[in-house]
Amino acid sequence: MDQIKEYLVRHQEQIKKDIQYLVEAESPSNEKRLTDACGRRIQQLLDRYFGYKAKEIKEEKYGNHLRFEYGKGKETILLLSHFDTVWNKGSLSYRVDGNKIYGPGILDMKAGLIQAIWALKVCEDLRIPLNKKIVFLCTSDEEVGSPSSKHLIEKEAKGSEYALVLEPPVVGTGALKTGRKGSSRYFIDIKGKASHAGNNHKEGISAIKEAAEQIVFLESLTDYKKGTTINVGSVKGGGKLNVVPDSATIGVNVRVRTIDEQKRLDNIIKSLAPHQEGITIKVRGGMNRPPMNRNKESIKLFRLAKRLAKDLGMDLEEAYVGGGSDGNLTANMGVPTLDGLGAVGRGIHAKNEHILASEIPNRTALLCTLILNL
Repeated sequence: MDQIKEYLVRHQEQIKKDIQYLVEAESPSNEKRLTDACGRRIQQLLDRYFGYKAKEIKEEKYGNHLRFEYGKGKETILLLSHFDTVWNKGSLSYRVDGNKIYGPGILDMKAGLIQAIWALKVCEDLRIPLNKKIVFLCTSDEEVGSPSSKHLIEKEAKGSEYALVLEPPVVGTGALKTGRKGSSRYFIDIKGKASHAGNNHKEGISAIKEAAEQIVFLESLTDYKKGTTINVGSVKGGGKLNVVPDSATIGVNVRVRTIDEQKRLDNIIKSLAPHQEGITIKVRGGMNRPPMNRNKESIKLFRLAKRLAKDLGMDLEEAYVGGGSDGNLTANMGVPTLDGLGAVGRGIHAKNEHILASEIPNRTALLCTLILNL
C-alpha cells in the first residue's frame, strides 16, 4: 500500500495535468460534438498509458460512450463514471488558486474519472496483479438522467460482482455514499388558445396561467418529513406580449426516499388535470432512477473501504444524500455498490466548482487499494 501512495505522490503533477486536459475539453450533455471531442481525449490517455483504447459505443443524440477493460478474471468490478457536465460552453474556465483547482465538471466528475485511470495505471506500472477484471464505463449523458446509457449500465451490472462509482464524496465530510434518493424527471406540455391581448382577451386561454397554477400545485407536494422534494426547474412559454399565450412547458424534478413514494408521485403527475376549460396537458418523462438503499452488502463494502482508508491515514464515514447517480441503477439490480469514490472538493453544479489538489493521491490510492482487495 505504501508503494501505491508513494507512486501517486510522485506523479501528482502529471495527474493534475491530465485533469486539466480533460476539463478544458468542455462537454455539456446536450452537445454531442463537444462530448465526443472530450471522449477522444479520454481515449488518448488510455492509449498512452495502457497501449489500447476503450470500445466506443456509438450514439446519435448524445456523446459516444466508452467501455474499457483492464485485467483478467472470471469476476468483474464495474467502475462507473461520466464525462458530460451541466455547464454550457464558456460558462466556466479552468484555473488554479493555491490548493483549489476550478473548472466546469472538474468535481462532477472529470477529476474522479482521471483518478480512476491512474488507479489502474498504478497496477500497470508496479505490476500489481488484480483478482478481478475491471470494466470501466465512461458515459456521456449522466447529467440528463442517463437516457442512452441506462441500458448499458444495467447490462454491465448483470455480470458484475461490485460497482464503484466515481462521483465526488460528500462535501465537507468526504464521506462515501451508501444511500441516495430516487429521482424522476418530467416535462409537462400545456396547450391553450391564442388571442389578441387587447381586442379579444376573453377569447384566449392562457397556457402560462395554467402553468402557474400547475407549478403551485406541484411544489405543494414537497414533504420534507418524508424526504420528498418537487422542483420545477424550467419554464418556457408564450412570446409576444400582446398575445394570450397558447403554449407553455414546465420541467419537473422529483426526489424521494422510497420506491412507493416515487410511484405515488408518478401517478399524480401523469394524471394532472387542467384548471381551465379548454386546456390540454401532455406529460412526458417518468421515474428515472430508483432510490439507492443502504443494505448489508453496501455496508460490508463500505467497512472494507473504511479499513483501507485508515491505513492511508483517513477517517472515512458514510452518508445518505439527496442527489442521484448511476449507482442507483446498479444498487437496485442487487450489485453491491459504493459511491463517492471520486475527487474531493466543493461546488457541484455551482460556479465555484473545484477540487482540492492535496487530496488527489489519497483518494486515488483508496480507490486502487479497494479494487485490489475486492
